[in-house]
Amino acid sequence: MLASTAGRDPSSPVDSATGRGAARDALAAVLRPADILLGLDVPTKNRAFQQIAGFMASRHGVVESDVYRGLAEREKLGSTGLGYGIAIPHARIPGLANPVAAYVRTDLPIPFDAPDGRPVGDMLVLLVPEDATDAHLELLAEVADLFCDRSFRDHLRRSDDPPAVHAVLTGSRAASGRLEACDG
Repeated sequence: MLASTAGRDPSSPVDSATGRGAARDALAAVLRPADILLGLDVPTKNRAFQQIAGFMASRHGVVESDVYRGLAEREKLGSTGLGYGIAIPHARIPGLANPVAAYVRTDLPIPFDAPDGRPVGDMLVLLVPEDATDAHLELLAEVADLFCDRSFRDHLRRSDDPPAVHAVLTGSRAASGRLEACDG
């Protein structure tokens, strides 16, 4: 399911031949423009997870309570906040046949216990089948690498509608352009 990163320069999140990287290819497989939720008005991480669970249930037919419980239980193990205002909440969901994702931007950043102490305003949510292999861990690592790029984050935050956000996340032509290496 995931493209191999072997032989690719790890400091470059975008393959110069294709204009896309493994993380973007993997995201393109699980994220559609309709999976982009902008302007979520929530005051807390818990409330965000509740709203995200409802959104994912309506988009993908999963059980809302399973999504909420999965995200909340995973978060108890340690924050999924990466820093720089970014988090990647993720969970294994019973009855889910294939991985699905959503990108969520809150109206105002919310406390998230991120390593840098900064509140989070941008979340990439990944739900995987209960019996998922380690492939989803590879996807999480690749996406985390993508988000470490300041240029990528800035471009993403300047995008203000679902198709534009989707284009940045998936590296489609609408968002093409080589990104700088991770510079914090």
